[in-house]
Amino acid sequence: MDYRFSKRISALQPSAIREILKATADPAVIPFAAGNPDAAAFPIDDVRAIAKRILDEEPILALQYGVTEGYTPLRERICGYLKEKHNIGRAFDACIITSGATQVMDLATKTLCDFGDVVITESPSFIGSLNCFRSYGVQLRGVPVEADGMNMEILEQKLKENPNTRFIYTIPNFQNPSGATMSLAKRRQLYALAKRYGVLILEDNPYGDLRVAGEHIPSIKSMDEDGIVLYAGSFSKVFAPGVRVGYTVAPAPVVAKMTVGKQAADTHTPMLTQMLVDEWMKTTDFEAHIEKIRGIYRRKLNLMCDLIDEKLGGFVEYVRPEGGMFVWCRLPDAVPMPEFCRRAVEKQVAVVPGSAFCVEEGETTNCFRMNFTTPSDENIVKGMERLGELRHAF
Repeated sequence: MDYRFSKRISALQPSAIREILKATADPAVIPFAAGNPDAAAFPIDDVRAIAKRILDEEPILALQYGVTEGYTPLRERICGYLKEKHNIGRAFDACIITSGATQVMDLATKTLCDFGDVVITESPSFIGSLNCFRSYGVQLRGVPVEADGMNMEILEQKLKENPNTRFIYTIPNFQNPSGATMSLAKRRQLYALAKRYGVLILEDNPYGDLRVAGEHIPSIKSMDEDGIVLYAGSFSKVFAPGVRVGYTVAPAPVVAKMTVGKQAADTHTPMLTQMLVDEWMKTTDFEAHIEKIRGIYRRKLNLMCDLIDEKLGGFVEYVRPEGGMFVWCRLPDAVPMPEFCRRAVEKQVAVVPGSAFCVEEGETTNCFRMNFTTPSDENIVKGMERLGELRHAF
């Protein structure tokens, strides 16, 4: 049988990260390529007790169809928390619960973009979102990420050159993969540019609660008085990724169309997992749990970065992130990045080649990404020792 695939999917390649993760199925391979939360961050006892209570007291509600917009108590709880804690949400906004934050990217692109439209994104950027955008036939335009976020001069140049830009995609906190955090000044500039050029902002904030150093910086959405920011959040990093509960707070007309798009995709996010998250937020010390996660990640981030300094100092360049899950390392120009990553796997250390995160065709990088949340402390030490040995091969 000669299988013919749609043009929109034929050009897509498998996620390099997912392909590399196949190698980490071998327990001997140290998974610096992963992006999973530490198992100690899961509130397992809470989930077990809450799930039993829900299935004992409200089994039909948990197992029946729900409305597409999401479980109403959870939507109200999220909106109340975001408004009180982060000044997110205005009278013109609405909220929809999604099957993970990646579905926000999918629904936003489905709702806002026609084939050939432009999405401007940070470069490098998260491969999952890039492939989502590509699947709808949009043209991607990359803006270099600096230590304090997007280069604003190049962003404005891209906006001038691409009048059919539909939205700007950004991960302002502990960006994946670079680990960079956008400064307050640049967040204000980004908002002003989007307003001036009449485009939307898609603010993806999966890592915002994982700050382990430095000062909190207000979200771009908290500045939104004009209805131009879509804010994507997730419980994957603070509760559990397997429940697949994300959300967006965005202008109500956009959410209304996203709702129609979601009805054609999966009808609604599972009621049981929505109720789990709602009960967890309602009955546990949410802030104490997040602080526990921060403590775990602070230790592991500092351990990895201290070992980079010790084992790879003078060989790689990097900026120590203030949170998140990743460290982005730049190799010397004379060291071929793909060969370094290949030899790392031979030493049973999996890292992600930076090319996986490139935005535009022909773009190159000599960087690689490492994750510090998935491996144990012991494996962080072992992995960095092996990479330290590898530097002598170049």
